[in-house]
Parts: sequence; C-alpha cells; structure tokens
Amino acid sequence: MTLDRREVVAVDVPVALSTLWHHVREPELIRRWYRSDRPSLDEEIHGTFIGQARESIDTEGDRVVHRLIWPHGDVLTAHASHHDPGHTHVTFTRASFQGLHTNTYDGVWDTIDELWVAALHQLEFALRVHPGEDRRTLSVHDLDAGARGDRLLDRAGLRDVRGTPTGGHVEGRRPDGVLLGGMVLYKAPLQFGVQLHGVDEHLLVVYEIPMAERPPHGAVSAILHTYGLDEARFEEVRGHWDAWWRKAVPVPA
Repeated sequence: MTLDRREVVAVDVPVALSTLWHHVREPELIRRWYRSDRPSLDEEIHGTFIGQARESIDTEGDRVVHRLIWPHGDVLTAHASHHDPGHTHVTFTRASFQGLHTNTYDGVWDTIDELWVAALHQLEFALRVHPGEDRRTLSVHDLDAGARGDRLLDRAGLRDVRGTPTGGHVEGRRPDGVLLGGMVLYKAPLQFGVQLHGVDEHLLVVYEIPMAERPPHGAVSAILHTYGLDEARFEEVRGHWDAWWRKAVPVPA
C-alpha cells in the first residue's frame, strides 16, 4: 500500500526554474540560504544535496518538474509553467508520520519538518531580496521561552508577531530601546519569519520549541540572515544582536 504523503511546506519564488535549481544543486549557492553558519555547514550541504539526493527531471503537461529525492522518501519538487516562466513553485513533501522511518518526530516536534519550513522561506528570501549576494548569520539557541505572563519573545519586542497576518507590518521595541519593524514573511505553528526593515534588509527566523519538548517553559531559537555587509558593518550588527538577546534574557538570581 502506498503511504500518504504530507506537504510540509510550499513557497512561490519569483525567479526562473533554472535559477532556482542552481541554488539547490551548487554548494556555493546553497550556502547562501541553507541552515545557518557553523564549521560543519559545507559538509552538511555536500552530504545532504550531493551525497544523498537523487535528481530527476520530468515533463508533466505544460511544465518541467525537477525533483530531489532522498533515500527515506523526502522529496523537494520545483516546477514552473511555460506561461509563467518567471515564477517557480517549490514544495517539500514527506511520508505520513506513520510511514516515517526516522526518529525525527516524537509526537510534538519534528526536526526535519521545521528545518525545511525555514529553509524554503530562506531560499525565497535570498533569491527575491538578495540575489547574487553571500550570506552571514547570527544565532541564539535553546533560550528558555519564559513562564506565562513573562515570555521571552514579549521581552524581546516580538509580542505582536503571532497576531499579525502574513504580509502585515509588525512593530516592537527591543529591550535596549531600539525600535523593531518588519514584515511577517511567514507563520507556521512552531516558527515564524520576519523580513526586518532598515538600512539593511535581514531575515529573522524564530523557532518556538514546545513545552513538551523543552520543559518546563519551552525554548526559543533564532537565526538572523544578513547579506551584503562588510566586516565592520557585520560586527556592528553582531553587537546589536548580542545585546538584544542578552537584555531579553533575565539574569538568574
């Protein structure tokens, strides 16, 4: 019996199929959007996209369909219709939870699902806002999400994101007094992305890890994707980033 498949995430990217496909097949281009900076990133990119994935190209009706297929059955699909070649639709699908042969899903949180939800939105942002530019990231991981009434994201100035529709403008004030503004790029049950406005357009991706996964309050991880910054400007952004989260996290008594 064929197991049902799940569509984990789907995005429309305003570029030609050939452009997008280069960005999922060439390691130096994958580095502009996939995951976040760390010493193992190049090895992970090669293992995931080159070593494991099998590529297929098919013609289906009026469209050419490209696929990357992984051994466990995960599939990345990209296609563009002949009548709209400047837009590419990308999806990531997996087997139903009952059919998964991995240990990534514990009934609450699926690591692979969450990584790919973020990844495809990071791909869309890179190609739409910063085409041809290299990326550098800053991140914080597994911060205590805070008790009810004292949530970390509220302290960090991100209180209104969940109540703002996708495409809507969000404003907040960081603990250091700096105003925060941007567009809600996407929202999923356990994460969201904000396209931050300012001198530089950055992408902020925030994971909200549930209480059942990280007792007692849950956890927050965040990644800031920056583009086109020289060393001095990047270090300035790093200083603001570190101060932002340092001031949002209370010092233990």
